[in-house]
Amino acid sequence: MNEPAYLYAMSSIRQQRIETVIKEELSKFLQRNAREMCLGAMVSVTTVRVTSDLSLARCYLSVFAGPGPKEVVENIKTHSGRIRGEIGKSLKNMRKIPELIFFIDDSLDYAAKIDELLK
Repeated sequence: MNEPAYLYAMSSIRQQRIETVIKEELSKFLQRNAREMCLGAMVSVTTVRVTSDLSLARCYLSVFAGPGPKEVVENIKTHSGRIRGEIGKSLKNMRKIPELIFFIDDSLDYAAKIDELLK
C-alpha cells in the first residue's frame, strides 16, 4: 500500500519540533543545575535526534572547562531519569516521553584536527 509522501514529511516535522523542544528544555535544565549535574563544567547541548517512533532521543553534549567530558556525561547519565521527568513537564501533550541517551559531541575536536592536518 503506497502512502502519500506528505505523510512522511509531517512525521519529520513533528520529530524536528520535538527535537527542538527537548534541546531547549535540556539546555535550560543543565544551566539551572550545572553544579550538581555537570560537576561545575559548562555543558552545551549541540544536537538532539529523536527516532521515528519517538521512543528514544539521542542527545549530544559538548563539555567545556571543569572535569573531563567522560566524567561529566557519566554523571548526567546517572541523573537521566530526573532529567527526563523535568523535560516531560514541558512535553505535556505527548503520551510517552522519549528515553534520553547522552553522548559526547566531539565534532569540534574532529574539525580542529582536520583543520590542523590541512595546515
